[in-house]
Amino acid sequence: MLRMSGLSLKGMENSALSGFGEVLIFIIGGIIFLSGGLITAWLIRPSRPNEEKLTTYESGEEPLGNAWGRINIRFYLVALIFLLFEVETVFLFPWATVFGDKELMEQTNGSWGWYTLIEMFVFLGILGLGLAYAWAKGFLNWPKPHVDKEDIKTSVPGSLYDKINEKYA
Repeated sequence: MLRMSGLSLKGMENSALSGFGEVLIFIIGGIIFLSGGLITAWLIRPSRPNEEKLTTYESGEEPLGNAWGRINIRFYLVALIFLLFEVETVFLFPWATVFGDKELMEQTNGSWGWYTLIEMFVFLGILGLGLAYAWAKGFLNWPKPHVDKEDIKTSVPGSLYDKINEKYA
């Protein structure tokens, strides 16, 4: 058995394999769990296709026009603003962990704590400026579309429609 700086290579291999083994067990367990659920659903579910089920479904609406239509830029802007503030949480957790480390604070005589505190306020200030910019540019405003009501010629009197609207208002 070879020894290097007081540790045996055999001990290092076992600890590395056990760590990788645990990850492998979780991956295999996840694949089995997922496959088992999908196969069970495939075996149990009824198969009754009809014309209604085979139509294209798009958020409860009948799809109109080409699938390659233009998408409003506001969707992208909202997604980018969301990502901006999600990155904040990814940065805040390690910061809070390091800021609360007593051993690191004692080693630096408290200067590490002040550095991380100032760093976080700078980061939050930049995020605040980004939010103010998005707000000032109107990216957070989502105007409702104007719907033109059509006059439909029908034999049903309008008073019946008014009664239904009053009932469910």
